[in-house]
Amino acid sequence: MSSPAAVRPRTAMVLAAGLGTRMRPLTDTLPKPLVPVGGKPLLDHVLDQLVEAGVETVVVNVHFFADKIERHLAGRSRPRIVISDERDGLLGTGGGVARALPQLGDAPFYLVNADTLWIDGVRANLDLLAQMFDPDRMDALLLLAATSTSVGYSGRGDYGMTPDGRLQRRAEREVVPFVYSGVALLSPALFADAPQGGFALTRLFDRAEGAGRLHGLRLEGVWMHVGTPEAIAAAEKAILASAA
Repeated sequence: MSSPAAVRPRTAMVLAAGLGTRMRPLTDTLPKPLVPVGGKPLLDHVLDQLVEAGVETVVVNVHFFADKIERHLAGRSRPRIVISDERDGLLGTGGGVARALPQLGDAPFYLVNADTLWIDGVRANLDLLAQMFDPDRMDALLLLAATSTSVGYSGRGDYGMTPDGRLQRRAEREVVPFVYSGVALLSPALFADAPQGGFALTRLFDRAEGAGRLHGLRLEGVWMHVGTPEAIAAAEKAILASAA
């Protein structure tokens, strides 16, 4: 069920402050967002998708190899980049977004992990998120990939989804069909009374789930989990296949 008036996000947050420990040795000298896949840094894959979706301003948080990310971003003309500096200490996925809220504005905004990579299907997934987001019913709309068709993913999934799109987080021993892709459309209302300092975004997702306001949308196309150096080759193979 689409919202009565389509949301058109003009701002986004890209999470680029992580340490990238599982990507070593590549991240011994390079931040994970700048690791190239298919001849282009992961971060540029994400930013290019956001520009295509009509996003004008992107807040990028930095910590690990912050100077290298800032220098790289200085070479871009679009989108407009705002740096959220976390050199003084990592704030986690939730705390990082909470700090950046003044720059993100009062309207719903995209949130994308800098190391997530996906190939759109017939329709662009960011556009689909915007079409499906209903602020009257949702505080967060997560883009979910099917675990069975994702490239480089071998986990038990993150969420089950009801027929009306509400999400249920996986219990400890459970196996569920969907994994969070690292792409979402969020309302600033999600962060009402958020904790101070560093915290995980899943804390707010769980709260929204309890209120029936955490929803999901199945990704159209292919999602690639680029968590290790070995996963890069599989992602590049998928990109080549999509371009054939």
